[in-house]
Amino acid sequence: MTVSSETYTFGVLTLSDKGSRGEREDTSGPLLCEMLCREGYVQIDYAVIPDRHDLIVGTLRDWADERGIDLILTTGGTGVAPSDVTPEATSEVVERQIPGIAEAMRHASLQKTPNAMLSRGIAGIRGNSLIINLPGSRKAARENIEVVLPALRHALYKIKGGSRDCGAG
Repeated sequence: MTVSSETYTFGVLTLSDKGSRGEREDTSGPLLCEMLCREGYVQIDYAVIPDRHDLIVGTLRDWADERGIDLILTTGGTGVAPSDVTPEATSEVVERQIPGIAEAMRHASLQKTPNAMLSRGIAGIRGNSLIINLPGSRKAARENIEVVLPALRHALYKIKGGSRDCGAG
């Protein structure tokens, strides 16, 4: 497979009412930042905001449209609780969904826990940005990003108009 050697930027957005009020330490966001930096991605932003549809939409639009962040990861708000609105907010923002990313993460997670079927996270493209919803727990966020990491550079390369073929000859 063709893998781009370009350097890509990223931001991690943690959705947590308690985290945004300082009542709970965010452990998944910093882990994702550490993992992506280790892979050579350049961190542009990290934030913890409440599980509020309007705030999520506004932040995702700002990070994609104004800041031009290549890869935007959200963590939290993907379950079935009434406050879990991340997939709906992300759906409003993305222009094209990439169902295979969410399917791959759920498939891998189902090998570990039946609760994976409750994850409603999505992935998609806005402009030149790739947005991926990850679960909020540190363990699940790590396991899910590990599933998609091998495809991220190529995805970003293609989203930005790269013309090389996807498969190796």
